[in-house]
Amino acid sequence: MTALEMNAEILRNMSIIAEDEALLKRAARYLRKLVAEKQADDTELSKEEFFARVDESREQARQGKVHRIESKEELRNFLNSL
Repeated sequence: MTALEMNAEILRNMSIIAEDEALLKRAARYLRKLVAEKQADDTELSKEEFFARVDESREQARQGKVHRIESKEELRNFLNSL
């Protein structure tokens, strides 16, 4: 479903509950909650940020700036050092 289709569906649903003040209040509370969750998620990256990080990682790998972990013990030691 495209963003345009989702917007149309939301607007159709809103028109159904538009005359019921209690339902509108519930919808508004829920939407505020969703917005707060979205704003609070500092781990979310834009598409551009994500691919910039991928490109940076590829460049580091090309330059040999990588950690090679070849055993479970090495992985355990590396994770414990973080």
